[in-house]
Amino acid sequence: MVSDVVTEFIEGLVETYPGLQYLDGFPEVKVVIRADVSSVTYDKVAVISGGGSGHEPAHAGFVGEGMLTAAICGDVFASPTVNAILSGIRAVTGPMGCLLIVKNYTGDRLNFGLAAEQAKSEGYKVEMVIVGDDCALPPPRGIAGRRGLAGTIFVHKVAGAAAASGLSLEDVAAEAKQASDSVGTMGVALTVCTLPGQITSDRLGPGKMELGLGIHGEPGAAVVDYQHVDVVVSHVLNQILSKETNYVPITRGSRVVLMINGLGATPVMELMIVAGKTFPRLQLEHGLAVDRVYTGSFMTSLDMAGFSISIMLADQAILSRLDAPTKATSWPVGTVGNRPPAKIPVPLPPSPLTKNKETLSRPLQLSAQGHVLEVAIEAAAIAVIDLRDSLNEWDGKVGDGDCGSTMFRGASAIVEDMKKYYPLNDQAETVNEIGSSIRRVMGGTSGIIYDIFCKAAYTELKAESQSSITALSWARALEAAIAAVSKYGGASEGYRTLLDALVPASKTLKERLTAGDDPVKAFVLSAEAAVAGAESTKDMKALAGRSTYVSPETLASVPDPGAMAAACWYKAAATAVKNHSPST
Repeated sequence: MVSDVVTEFIEGLVETYPGLQYLDGFPEVKVVIRADVSSVTYDKVAVISGGGSGHEPAHAGFVGEGMLTAAICGDVFASPTVNAILSGIRAVTGPMGCLLIVKNYTGDRLNFGLAAEQAKSEGYKVEMVIVGDDCALPPPRGIAGRRGLAGTIFVHKVAGAAAASGLSLEDVAAEAKQASDSVGTMGVALTVCTLPGQITSDRLGPGKMELGLGIHGEPGAAVVDYQHVDVVVSHVLNQILSKETNYVPITRGSRVVLMINGLGATPVMELMIVAGKTFPRLQLEHGLAVDRVYTGSFMTSLDMAGFSISIMLADQAILSRLDAPTKATSWPVGTVGNRPPAKIPVPLPPSPLTKNKETLSRPLQLSAQGHVLEVAIEAAAIAVIDLRDSLNEWDGKVGDGDCGSTMFRGASAIVEDMKKYYPLNDQAETVNEIGSSIRRVMGGTSGIIYDIFCKAAYTELKAESQSSITALSWARALEAAIAAVSKYGGASEGYRTLLDALVPASKTLKERLTAGDDPVKAFVLSAEAAVAGAESTKDMKALAGRSTYVSPETLASVPDPGAMAAACWYKAAATAVKNHSPST
């Protein structure tokens, strides 16, 4: 039931993480505590936070040694009750007292405040720090003030580390207050969140985004058209670091830490893109030294797509608190220590088996074989370039839709590199360089398959001297290349792959040459076999690749894109050879 979602969430959480427990009592008491802490024996300051649920992993995900001692969970987007907060205080607070870290929302302030006063009347030592890190709107904000956002997590970590070091309640509260005063946050949303049991609001129209929003699904400060991430990041940073509002005491030359926070439905890839855009802007445009970057989902808004950026002024004392060990399950690991250079040269020494590019160049004068090889390669590449849209269309129905784009990148690189590097008078080395071009730009399965294909063909051709390479040599090279692709890729003829074009071509070429046919005629006939083989894939069951997940009905209407691409370049090469070879 909708009314049980928070309780059921907590039950799953504590079963997942044995270091956590929850208080089993009245229904409104939804409190997660450290399993190793008891108010009777705990000899350090307890750090307690909480608020409405729906922001996971905040707040329960940050309960653990070195961070929060307890998290008080209200219903979704609703402040926890006074009874729940009091229960948490009583469960974990020992003689050193407790610090309540509260986000600046009216309900949280009132409920935590009343609980604090009640706890004090019972003899507990209690301090409270209010976090308002929102930088979306200029002051004044009336009595509401700035909202508490993801920057609160920094305050949790600083206070938790200070408490774990054995400091007094007053000192822990002072460090938490300093951290709170030093952090600024702004959020950006692409969608509205969905509350449990409710219909998603349609207040955002198509192509619209919100700037400067809170974490409870409330509207942002402004609704704008979709903007490129560079524009959005630049706007957010200018808002946080604005000298007009002066919300955070950060000036050029300051050391800072950065948090890129996902709001619930933002892929890690997109969050990392935001981090990659934000870091250099802070350095180059704002003159800040960024000591730590934390990227992930820390304080979400259910399933909202979007992110927030938090920036906190840092010094060595703050960094030591952030780097201090913690057993909180959702605090990121791997962020400790000074930053090494983000980019270093790839440690890839030149292979002794591959000529250096400086020694490779297009011959000033092409031999007859070199000229034929050039026109064949160029025709094959251009044919693949022209087929891009069709390949993508076919692949969109039976694969992931990028076959044409992938092949286009490889073919374009071949055309460009051939003008500079291909030693066209050396047939074997030219095949090797085609593989190098493909390896440099083509990703995915197609790239590695064609690289293997070229490497195996090169090895076969290299075994013969340049002057002794014949049509049969090329046939053997094609055969060897197909065998290598089949060996490492696992596919064979009939699996609905590029081999269904290349295997018939190879068989026909070898048969016609062995029968004594003219090499050019044999090449053209083998190209016809490649095209027929590719077309026949419409009638095949997919036994390899992503097409294996596609229904037979869909496959029956579409040929295999990889086979069609192979038949395309093979036929184009054969036609070019026919048109540029002396008639026999």
